[in-house]
Amino acid sequence: MAIENRKQNEIRRLTTPPKFNDSKAYDSRGNRINCIETLSDLKFIVEPNVNILTEDEILEHAPESIEASKIRLAYGYGNNGDVMRVNNSLPWILGLYYVTAACIAIPVFYSGNSFGMFFMLIMFILPLVYLYYIFNLKNYTSTSSVKAANKPKPLANKVTETVQKPKIEDQGLDSLRKYQKEIEELKVVYDAKEDVVKGLIEKRFQPPQITYDRFMSTINKCHELFYMEADSALNITRLAAEDTPRVDEEIEHKIETLKSLIDQIEDLTNELVINISSDSKSNGDVKDLIDDMENLIESVKEYE
Repeated sequence: MAIENRKQNEIRRLTTPPKFNDSKAYDSRGNRINCIETLSDLKFIVEPNVNILTEDEILEHAPESIEASKIRLAYGYGNNGDVMRVNNSLPWILGLYYVTAACIAIPVFYSGNSFGMFFMLIMFILPLVYLYYIFNLKNYTSTSSVKAANKPKPLANKVTETVQKPKIEDQGLDSLRKYQKEIEELKVVYDAKEDVVKGLIEKRFQPPQITYDRFMSTINKCHELFYMEADSALNITRLAAEDTPRVDEEIEHKIETLKSLIDQIEDLTNELVINISSDSKSNGDVKDLIDDMENLIESVKEYE
């Protein structure tokens, strides 16, 4: 019973949106959440505590966490996004490294010292070798192949249903299997984010407000469009007789649509969290995001 309560509390902590105070984010227990910052994005992800949830439960309830990325990489269906999440400080370290190296290289090149120039060339090449190594996804599975082969089945959990990893049907060309795995992963991420944003909408706009009805209607349309595009892309991967540039282009376009819908859901979630925490309760930015979602849905329908 104690184990079940720990799991229930941990799941609640992972699925509760972070609270913001003085530009800092905290989870439901008041623990500080570290910011994951990339060149184009800024996120506050609640990381699961160790030895509480199974790997499948982490993938369900914290799909964007660093721990979930490590799990996907270990079992061979991670991607470069997971690599960047695990090594989230890498862009800043490389930036500092190359700025420092450039400051040293300028006087060395002006001096004309052959040995110095050769040394600096090696210094510039070494990070590229390291990048090749960490972005080679096989390096993450080579040491865990035995673990994957002998992975025990998770114990039944009375608190929440155990989530199975997406099962990829043994259909279609081998070269298109990578798309099937990516689409199934996006479906898991979308479902998790959709549950969160619906809870926030219910908290911010109590039914039967017109605003509530409009928001939920848009989320439902977004859900229908997401799964229509996902099923369409999966059908292409399973039924295509030949892997051609046209097939790849169509699948990649649909995957980009799925990612755009996920981004819209995430933006709306963040705006609702800020709106709920704010004293002003201004709905302007939230409604603008709903307008953007409706425009995206219409643009995809027009493309089809």
